[in-house]
Amino acid sequence: MQTAAKVDQITEQRIWRFHGEERYPENDQITVEEPLEIRLNGESVAVVMRTPKNDFELAAGFVYTEGVVEQATDIGTVSYCPQADPPNLQNVVDVRLSQGVAFDSSKLKRNFYASSSCGVCGKASIDSIRTHAPLLKADFQIGVENLYGLQDVFRDSQKVFEQTGSLHGAALFDPQGELLTVREDVGRHNAVDKLVGAYILESRLPPEDVLLMVSGRTSFEIVQKALMAGIAAVAGVSAPSSLAIQMAEEAGMTLIGFLRGSGFNLYTGPQRVSTKGI
Repeated sequence: MQTAAKVDQITEQRIWRFHGEERYPENDQITVEEPLEIRLNGESVAVVMRTPKNDFELAAGFVYTEGVVEQATDIGTVSYCPQADPPNLQNVVDVRLSQGVAFDSSKLKRNFYASSSCGVCGKASIDSIRTHAPLLKADFQIGVENLYGLQDVFRDSQKVFEQTGSLHGAALFDPQGELLTVREDVGRHNAVDKLVGAYILESRLPPEDVLLMVSGRTSFEIVQKALMAGIAAVAGVSAPSSLAIQMAEEAGMTLIGFLRGSGFNLYTGPQRVSTKGI
């Protein structure tokens, strides 16, 4: 099997760090997130979002856990796509099955991003989403003092988490910090889907002047789902990834991380955060 080269798992991002009534610029350490296209015998079967490293293990594990192969020995070789061009040299992995091993492609009929090109990358994925996403025109503002109160309200609204401690949550707040809707699920992406789905079942999208708050980190998928729903402000209690920041910035979205107590990091879209009095 081809040997993987050294890859970066952490990058730096210039941010504004807020603490109480003070703010200051700082370089922040960001976890890298990039898409990995998985091919099986040269056929594109899925694109998964991941932090680079151990890509061959990820691809082999995916093929096995999806039930495409029945034995570990069914996997012959795993390598990066030889036709990929920079910056995608390590964003496409091809799994070749052992001689005589066949696979049922119908087992892979799920909602994965798929591409037939070695050119998959963060920029390509963002462009494909942008073509279907609404323009984020909302020009509302949320005051810093209102942001500081969201975590407690959010936590108190997660009733099942309070009992089990094992669920993610997603909530919508208005600019005054009032809770509008909250949903919980074992997967944070599912929680966002449920939240948006509550409005879709009423034949409408969430209001434009809202902030989506999620538990855990803010990944590319979370920003993507918010963008598709027309939500212009997203906050998480943990850090966003590099690709989430890139997508939010290009979409004109306000992205906040580490929103805890009386502090947070503002990564993109400062125009929607009111700093009057600071």
